[in-house]
Amino acid sequence: MNLVMNLLILSAGTRNKVVQYFKKEVGAEGKVVATDCSNLAPAVYDADRFYLVPRITAPGYLDRILEICREEQIDGVFSLIDPELSLLAKERERFLAVGTVPIVSDYELTETCLDKFRMYQMLCRMQIPTGRCFVDKEAFYRAVEEGEISYPVFIKPVRGSASININKVNSREETDLLFTLDDDLMIQEYMDGQEYGADVYIDMISGRCTSIFVKKKIKMRAGETDKSVSIKNEKLFTMIRNFVEECGFRGMIDIDIFEIDGCFYISEVNPRFGGGYPHAYACGVNMPAAVIRNLAGQENEVDIGNYAENICMMKYNEIAVRDMNGVEIVP
Repeated sequence: MNLVMNLLILSAGTRNKVVQYFKKEVGAEGKVVATDCSNLAPAVYDADRFYLVPRITAPGYLDRILEICREEQIDGVFSLIDPELSLLAKERERFLAVGTVPIVSDYELTETCLDKFRMYQMLCRMQIPTGRCFVDKEAFYRAVEEGEISYPVFIKPVRGSASININKVNSREETDLLFTLDDDLMIQEYMDGQEYGADVYIDMISGRCTSIFVKKKIKMRAGETDKSVSIKNEKLFTMIRNFVEECGFRGMIDIDIFEIDGCFYISEVNPRFGGGYPHAYACGVNMPAAVIRNLAGQENEVDIGNYAENICMMKYNEIAVRDMNGVEIVP
């Protein structure tokens, strides 16, 4: 079966590694095309071709992306930012009509993942351990008075992304202040335990979970994993596999997990590549190859936990320098 593929990576931003991994997997005959609303997004210059596009909320944005898919004969498309996932899922049929497969879970799941309180409610219905959440601050205050929850807590946007506007709060006064400054906030129980990240792939054809990579987070920076070490835990593998298959996820997802007194709690689920995925790829968990096989009509074999433990990832700073003479700079 022909595995030559053309991929489109939307909102590539600073995710150079993901672009590089797909370029390696598609080989010389395939191509990787990237888009961003800024021509100062370094990852786009690692792609075979780059398109500067409007912001995702701009009129005509979707039409422009579909036009790129037709022009470049794109086989599969995915985004690296949360707000764009629902757009891809919602407009799935329009992409399929031009021969492009959106590599994303269905619309209801992407919306549930973006809405942190809806995710909390779903986890509760599934009886999966998770930190308590409130959107009604008065209900939260009653729970504090009754000893059901205590400060500190996290206050964050219900539909937040990239750890923006997350605040650790220690008092009612701080809580009141934040709720006067912003709408659509939620209060989340502070999870005082060891944090883990899981990079997971669910086969787009069979619906089976085929890959799970778990890393123990050692240090965070700007909401992303800065230093981590690979670990294996069969109890956690089973929990993750049952969760993603029951929900019906497809493609790559990123899960944040806490361990407290031997119990694993799911905190957040992002149906896209996580910022710490390069750790998994370096350990041999090759999701770009899995994507390409699925696009070619091939199911992936279940291969969970096939990596070495105690392999550390350490992010470090790098720069991209490019001559922009004669080009309008779009920040």
